[in-house]
Amino acid sequence: MPASMPPFVSVIVPCYNEQATIRFLLDALLAQTYPRAQMEIVIADALSQDATRQVVAAFQQERPDFLLRVVDNARRTIPSGLNLAIAAARGEILLRLDAHSMPIPDYVERCVSALEAGRGSNVGGVWMIRPGGEGWMAESIAAAAAHPLGVGDAMYRFAARAGSVDTVPFGAFRRELIQQIGGFDETLLTNEDYEFNVRIRRSGGIVWLDPQIRSAYFARASLIELAKQYWRYGFWKFKMLRRYPGTLRWRQALPPLFAASLIFLVLFSFFLVVAGWILFFEIIIYLFTLMAAGIYLFLRQRKPLLIPGLMLAITTMHLSWGSGFLWSLVSTPFADHG
Repeated sequence: MPASMPPFVSVIVPCYNEQATIRFLLDALLAQTYPRAQMEIVIADALSQDATRQVVAAFQQERPDFLLRVVDNARRTIPSGLNLAIAAARGEILLRLDAHSMPIPDYVERCVSALEAGRGSNVGGVWMIRPGGEGWMAESIAAAAAHPLGVGDAMYRFAARAGSVDTVPFGAFRRELIQQIGGFDETLLTNEDYEFNVRIRRSGGIVWLDPQIRSAYFARASLIELAKQYWRYGFWKFKMLRRYPGTLRWRQALPPLFAASLIFLVLFSFFLVVAGWILFFEIIIYLFTLMAAGIYLFLRQRKPLLIPGLMLAITTMHLSWGSGFLWSLVSTPFADHG
């Protein structure tokens, strides 16, 4: 290979029922500044039941010059899809994206440059959250998913300068890393990225975040979808923390503590008047904090429905994440002995 030839990159994408957004991803990859001849896309589709396959097939017919393959992910989980895509990929650099993401044009180029410069073993960037649907609720969910009250200090939402971090959502790494620390853990149906990055850091590697590496991420469109997503996050976060308890961060501890306090205060309020008063003031302070955040957002964007929308979305995120975590906490010992 000539010295000037850039490394071959395989973009690996786990996918299931993404007919609404998969074309945005494919068009964004088509628009990359990285040499097209040195890039391929490998989609691991979990046997989608909507028109995802048809959308991908239409793109392949329109752009037969673009290297794109689809592999079946019969296990229908994200980590199994990632591992299947890695096995099918030809690239020396593997770059993970999701089917509801849309990278900026120089995304691949910047990831490869950071890897070539030795910045980290796994390189990623920041999310620019976009509404996943039409209407004020979808807008509010997107705002909540980008708000500190919703996601705490997650650096991939807010970072203004490049540096070493705990995790990145979509990473780019060399194939040798898989040979060194193994692939994605298929026993974790969520939090597989975070667990992968824990192993990188424990092996002495660096997880590098560069805010110039940006991608749009489409948030959930409804409160029901948001609740399911965050319940799943909380449930699998506890299972991941059982293996790596030292990775717990304050932002991850607050939602289950809040949910647990509500449960216990409701129960004790039947017997202790003081518990009822504590519960009352806790809820008032919580709602006042969310309302203040909603009013601040309204003053910036002049959209009054963001006030109740942000309150509903963040409350859904906190209670779903927290209750999922608590359910995993209480149910795991029984599952282990089942």
